[in-house]
Amino acid sequence: MSESNPVFEFQNVRYKEIFRSAQLRIPDQTVTCVYGESGAGKTTLLRLLNHLISPTSGTLKYRGSDITQLEPVHLRREVVMLSQTPVIYDGTIRDNLAAGLRFSERTIPDDARLQRALKGVQLDKSLGMDASKLSGGEKQRIALARVMLMDPRVLLLDEPSAALDEDTETLVIEHVVRYAKDQERPVIMITHARRIVEAYAEFLVEMEHGDVHRAEEVTPAWQTEES
Repeated sequence: MSESNPVFEFQNVRYKEIFRSAQLRIPDQTVTCVYGESGAGKTTLLRLLNHLISPTSGTLKYRGSDITQLEPVHLRREVVMLSQTPVIYDGTIRDNLAAGLRFSERTIPDDARLQRALKGVQLDKSLGMDASKLSGGEKQRIALARVMLMDPRVLLLDEPSAALDEDTETLVIEHVVRYAKDQERPVIMITHARRIVEAYAEFLVEMEHGDVHRAEEVTPAWQTEES
């Protein structure tokens, strides 16, 4: 892992009085965990990366280009964000899994691939089931599967497993990490769980009161176990 070619680079970026970062480089092809207490500025950081909000001052670069100079819709098709509150559309599970691809005018996969996507997030449901009947944790997993089907160049996840029990959380996060490593894609994930950081983070951004308190390369438990 190397920071020589970061996927994102912050240069004196501020957003109102919520986020302050003199310098931050997020490495490519890496599992990055953003950790900190509620109100620390974690979600603001993710929204800056997706250009849902723009810096009040400073420069934020995506793969070397000023993010404010990039076309937002095109950027968000590459840098896809899953919010903490899952969006579920009227219709079936099939409709919801295909929604991201449909909005971006891409080919809808066949049912076999959609079923594999469900299996990856630990859901054993019929594609024809009414999505409104799912529990909160199931809706969260549908939303995650939908994002992963879009095969983004960068995956931004805001507490992707917050509504899951610990065992399911482990399986789902392992699936995301395996996807990231297989596809050589960066994943930037907000988590409140220290055990998730210790198990999976290759790069840690720890935030306090809107500031990046710590940003450094770390060794996740899965790498220690393999060595």
